[in-house]
Amino acid sequence: MFDPTAFENMKVVIEGAVYDLDLSGEIRVIDRNDLINTAKLSREFNISFTKAGECQPQKVIAKFIMEAKLENLAAELLPAAQSVKLSGSNVIIVFIAEHENDKGINKKLLKTVKEIWGENRSVAQKIIIDPSADNEMVKSETSVSFNRLVSEEQIDDLAEMIPFMLQTLKELSTIVS
Repeated sequence: MFDPTAFENMKVVIEGAVYDLDLSGEIRVIDRNDLINTAKLSREFNISFTKAGECQPQKVIAKFIMEAKLENLAAELLPAAQSVKLSGSNVIIVFIAEHENDKGINKKLLKTVKEIWGENRSVAQKIIIDPSADNEMVKSETSVSFNRLVSEEQIDDLAEMIPFMLQTLKELSTIVS
């Protein structure tokens, strides 16, 4: 028997919260990855979802990303050798919206994410344009980061992020539709 790491425990909580909403029909999980980088000895878990009933292709996607590097795992497993401050995982929330190439829409998307997630978060937006595409569509990726590691002590806060993600997803869908 092994003792699961904080990363594993937090991943299970997020998966449970997201799949509960999928089962209840509020969202639809469209992608899930559990990655181990053996070269850097790091881990990443991500899960993406959209509103239930959203047609293909999805206009707005919410993505939860959790990363833990070697120093994070070492700080947890070898507390005497590493600073306790390094114990935990980095969490990033990303909202991907496909819409017309309109600066007004970009500004509304960014403003909405900032209003929902608060000013204490780092919110960044990246616009992706396909110059070879025949249409005037762009992809807006708006990310929310928390400027700190999330530890197992904040495991309940992780589950509480999911309703905020759902609210953001609904409001962004209204903007791009």
